[in-house]
Amino acid sequence: MSTFSSLGLSNSLIEVLKNLGFETPTPVQEQSIPLLLNKEPIDFIGLAQTGTGKTAAFGLPLIDLIDQSEKSVQALILAPTRELVQQTAKQISQFAANIKAINVEVVFGGAAITNQIMALKKPTQIVVATPGRLIDLIKRKAIKLSHVQYVVLDEADEMLNMGFKEDIDEILSFTPEHRVTWLFSATMPKEIRRIVTKYMKTPVEVSINAEERSNKDISHKYVITKTSNKVPAIRRFMDIQPDMRGILFCRTKRETQEIADDLGDLGYGVEALHGDLSQGQRDAVMKRFKTRSMQLLIATDVAARGIDVNDLTHVLHHTLPDQLESYTHRSGRTGRAGKKGISIAFIGAKDGRRITELEKKINIKFDRIDVPALEELKSRRINNWANLIINTAVDDQADRILGELQGQFDHLDKNDILKRLITTQLDHLMIQGVSDSDLNETSGGNSEKRNVGAFNRYFVNIGTIDGMTKEDLVHFLSDISKVKRKFFGDITIQKNCAYFDVDVNQDLKLEESFVGVEIEGRDIRVNRDEQARKTSSPSNFRKKNFRESKRPIKKEHRKGGSRRRI
Repeated sequence: MSTFSSLGLSNSLIEVLKNLGFETPTPVQEQSIPLLLNKEPIDFIGLAQTGTGKTAAFGLPLIDLIDQSEKSVQALILAPTRELVQQTAKQISQFAANIKAINVEVVFGGAAITNQIMALKKPTQIVVATPGRLIDLIKRKAIKLSHVQYVVLDEADEMLNMGFKEDIDEILSFTPEHRVTWLFSATMPKEIRRIVTKYMKTPVEVSINAEERSNKDISHKYVITKTSNKVPAIRRFMDIQPDMRGILFCRTKRETQEIADDLGDLGYGVEALHGDLSQGQRDAVMKRFKTRSMQLLIATDVAARGIDVNDLTHVLHHTLPDQLESYTHRSGRTGRAGKKGISIAFIGAKDGRRITELEKKINIKFDRIDVPALEELKSRRINNWANLIINTAVDDQADRILGELQGQFDHLDKNDILKRLITTQLDHLMIQGVSDSDLNETSGGNSEKRNVGAFNRYFVNIGTIDGMTKEDLVHFLSDISKVKRKFFGDITIQKNCAYFDVDVNQDLKLEESFVGVEIEGRDIRVNRDEQARKTSSPSNFRKKNFRESKRPIKKEHRKGGSRRRI
């Protein structure tokens, strides 16, 4: 087994690592550090997932390679999010704690740029930055990159996913041609290969294979349930495991906030983390999460980049990520430092193939589990309450109070007392306001206990040609009709129209609510499916009511002369 001292690092770094509790290098550190410390600088590619120790893999060699007598910026580290650059800068500063001549500065959007400009006036050798803010600083001539010898592109695949390709090109144009580039990424898509070809010369590549990337301490599970039942299903898991502490990943900022609001209103300890929050708000949320002031952090993939919180028991996926590789990034937030973790994906009946893809792609095994039944949850609560009573240490005051009550319970036996005690606790022991229905769905797409005829089918003259997704459609329909999203069932969206199910008890006056609703001067129609099929075909409907534009439908819609934004 390798040690850090065997990798060629300086004694000062070895001492710091020992003090920080770093004992043995991870595979990516073991393979990368000796190569990066080479006297002959090399371009380098490191393929490894989040949580594998990439920051130390490039940060430790950088510290040893920096010329301490040179006061200009010698190393530039680019990362996609504020959280990640902050985390990276903090860790590298810890590594360099014994080297007073090395200064590390971090720059990112959402914070006062004037403070960052002032910080950069000090001699600074290493800068950790998000692309957008760095470009702002370059344009203000607050930073010079003419002496940069090392450029690190961390989470390169995610930077490209977030649209930073042009920014990276612009930033690298300000760096010397003779610099070396170290690229770290979870995957190697075509866009990354373009960067390799354009900016790197015969790079050395280190890849941690799928088997090594797969964390054996994480149990991977999935639940099949309808979209409208996902949040109730998540509630049941939270209720049956009150010690759960984890992250719930959602696809969009709006979805993240709405789920957090819904669960928060029901008394659950949750908060949202997404890009619409200010930096101060995000910092406050993370502080509360790290101090265990909440049970569940509800976040988008982008917002959760760089989050490093210990002792997370669960990672929950409200929706599987579009890119299957991102699943590993998500699930890797739990099962760290030798501790066990659980990853649960909540999927629809038709999404089983994506589970199969994940199993093959990243060499893991998923187990299907059921949403806990309400009776199981009640039983669990009662047993927990009973164990609490049994294991509670008797307070000294209890004897005094019991003496004062002496004789009042003489006519009751033990069972009578317990029954009355349970009765006083029923509100706490029972689950209030929760449907006792089976939230599980069969793989064929129909619930085994589904109440046939519980939904009405409707037609709407909006489709994919308008840039509409299923999620967008549900939000649009809910905004106008005031029917809560959870009451919408199956949705079939086509090029020019869509069909959707609505709970029969919720769709009163649904059609009437869309009278007068316009989008860009076009009337929006909602009809019961039977009527729609008889009166119009999608193709004819489009000719009368749809424009040829393929711009997304996220525009203003009009009803009764007033405007609201979707």
